[in-house]
Amino acid sequence: MNKAVDLLRQSAIFYLATMDGDQPRVRPFGAVADIDDKLYFATNNTKACYQQMIANPNVEISGMLGEDKWYRICGTVINDPRFDAKCEFLKQVPIPMYTADDGIFEVFYFEKATVTVSSFEGEMEKFEIS
Repeated sequence: MNKAVDLLRQSAIFYLATMDGDQPRVRPFGAVADIDDKLYFATNNTKACYQQMIANPNVEISGMLGEDKWYRICGTVINDPRFDAKCEFLKQVPIPMYTADDGIFEVFYFEKATVTVSSFEGEMEKFEIS
């Protein structure tokens, strides 16, 4: 399994930061999938975060691993409009309010990113995903 996907699944809830003009916006997410060995997450195209990622695809994700470790995933995301990608996402992570052809469900993947795992003692691990 994709190591970055595993990190996000360990924390259950992770936080996605986007830019709204010059103002950062952060919101909780929980659904993540491994499609073609890429880290995918989902939203819908009626939400502000969708428009923000289309306008500026540079994002950062952060989450906790227990009480004393955390991770950051900083990189560029790409919207994947393929029906097959949406179907696979929903197969891995059923979300009852969406279907792959509902016109609003969207999936994004990290084109390139740096993953850093840290603790109070410092950086523990750093790797790239693409």
